[in-house]
Amino acid sequence: MKLKSNIIKEQIIVLSVTALLALGCNNNNGKKESEEVPPVDSTQSTILNVNGEIFSIPSPIQTGFLLKNSGAVYNKAILNPANKSATYTTNFSKGVNLGIYGADLGYVTIYDQTQDALGYLNAAKKLADELGVAGAFDAPTITRFQKNLGNQDSMLVLVGVAYRSSDTYLKNNDRNDVSGLVLAGGWIESLYFATNTYKIKPTEEVKRRIAEQKSSLQSLIKLLTQFYSQPEYTEFVDNLNDLQTVFDGVEFKYTYQKPSIDPANKMTIINSTTEVKITPEQIESISQKIKSIRSQIVG
Repeated sequence: MKLKSNIIKEQIIVLSVTALLALGCNNNNGKKESEEVPPVDSTQSTILNVNGEIFSIPSPIQTGFLLKNSGAVYNKAILNPANKSATYTTNFSKGVNLGIYGADLGYVTIYDQTQDALGYLNAAKKLADELGVAGAFDAPTITRFQKNLGNQDSMLVLVGVAYRSSDTYLKNNDRNDVSGLVLAGGWIESLYFATNTYKIKPTEEVKRRIAEQKSSLQSLIKLLTQFYSQPEYTEFVDNLNDLQTVFDGVEFKYTYQKPSIDPANKMTIINSTTEVKITPEQIESISQKIKSIRSQIVG
């Protein structure tokens, strides 16, 4: 990985919680791009600032691209059915499932499943409206989304617009607990995607993405513990702590190698490596636990 040594510190980008769901991609299918979108590196995580805490979590969009690039085929069975949105009646269930539907919406968009995308857009809109997230999925956004069906880049951008709006509204109205739930839902769904995909299409990249969630989970627990006094959060955080216990056995071996300098391009090349040590048994345990946590959330 190459980093410009003179601007590394300035380029720690602090993003909002659900901007994780907003990252687009460069589409190589020849379609004309109608929205301005940044490229996504599915191997990298995003630096976040939530309630003043800075940590790194791979986005559901990044994970979706990683799974597709692994050769895994579209699997609708791993999604939370869009028509279940009506069954979520508390702010807790609405918040965490809004995050889950955001990951689902990103997944179906990445796989160019436009009809499914409409269903998940409507499910997310319903929960956002009921949470009182003003204007997140307003009529103009919905219209733009419908007009851009088939244009993956533009659809991903519009998903991002809606979720950034949700996050901004929640934070401006001192509802960081719900904002944290949206993040948690997206994280849980993307890990669920990864463990299911690994069973069918095991690759080193997907295995590494699963293992990397050890540190992400620690950050997520720290964030949600702030609201631990609320009954629904208590069980949720306890379950995540149980999952953390499973992750405790996952190891990372860091090997330092002196960086090399490219004076012509003013670049520092990082040569150090990190080896992941995770066993098939650990992956299976993680898979079973995340499946159990998710089942309690989606119902």
